[in-house]
Amino acid sequence: MESIMESFGTDKQQGLSLSAVKKQREAFGSNTLPEKAVTPEWKKFVNHFNDILIYILLVAALVTLILGHYIDTAVILLVAVINAVIGYIQENKAEKALECIRNLLSFQATVLREGIRAEIDSKNLVPGDIVLLKAGDKVPADMRLY
Repeated sequence: MESIMESFGTDKQQGLSLSAVKKQREAFGSNTLPEKAVTPEWKKFVNHFNDILIYILLVAALVTLILGHYIDTAVILLVAVINAVIGYIQENKAEKALECIRNLLSFQATVLREGIRAEIDSKNLVPGDIVLLKAGDKVPADMRLY
């Protein structure tokens, strides 16, 4: 345990110094999960056409077009487009709900820094922080327990 604390530049009684915190943050970044790449809105919409049932509808529309049943073709294409619109709207609502939940779940952590107990946002934790836990606390990061 002593060698680990020494490698992070922390002290059992004092915790990390502010300069060590700054150094660790520059080296490791914030304690957050990486955000997934943002998909363009048009691509999200077009992805709803990538389904075997939609392919079947499009083939049926092509067959009815070749047979000269233009009203049937229009209805089949309209069903495919309405399906994609509904799927797109539901996906956007679900993403917004997840984002709201993610924002609600920001954890607080009690750490020992420069000998002082401080309550910080868990995203500001760095390797080497001494996190003080009590009953009922959620563990705010990957850590070693002693």
